[in-house]
Amino acid sequence: VQLVESGGGSVQAGGSLSLSCAASERTFSSFAMGWFRQAPGKGREFVAAVDGSGSSTYYADSVRGRFIISRDNAKITVLLQMASLKPEDTAVYYCAADPTGWAMSEYKYEFWGQGTQVTVSS
Repeated sequence: VQLVESGGGSVQAGGSLSLSCAASERTFSSFAMGWFRQAPGKGREFVAAVDGSGSSTYYADSVRGRFIISRDNAKITVLLQMASLKPEDTAVYYCAADPTGWAMSEYKYEFWGQGTQVTVSS
């Protein structure tokens, strides 16, 4: 069982990036999926989540209105579209999945990707 993130990179403040998380098994199509991030010297923090159907989404206050999470269950992928990026968005972004539902706590999620770096320069 694997989650593989892609799409990270470097961008200037105000720019946009899209992250993708591909799951290795079709069972993930019913799992809640979340994105977390970890900046240097800080703990992992919740960014956004989507339920198994894709009908409900949840965002951290710091990204609401700038980031959009969505899923394509046919492709077993979850996207995080990031716009109006700020230097404080710089972090390693992780995709996570759980069969029992979404949460803001990282401890709720059973499966994790390896992370992808996002760097926003001022």
